[in-house]
Amino acid sequence: MTMQTQIKAHMPVICADGHNHGEVEAVEGQYIKVTKDDSGTQHWLPLSAVDHVDEHVHLNLTHEQVHQQWLDKDPRSA
Repeated sequence: MTMQTQIKAHMPVICADGHNHGEVEAVEGQYIKVTKDDSGTQHWLPLSAVDHVDEHVHLNLTHEQVHQQWLDKDPRSA
């Protein structure tokens, strides 16, 4: 089973230093679509940012790196 197929909707997304970055809404191509944040903004993270998957999606990025690297526009529409 690949990491991509292990990732399911509603799984929490956790960065390398333990902060929660929302929940998975869906896997779209090579990206994880994260549920909208409190301000209503949608975010996407590349699957390459995933370190491992258990009951959470664990990222190989720190909290700061997540905020620098996530996208706020659908990468498939670019």
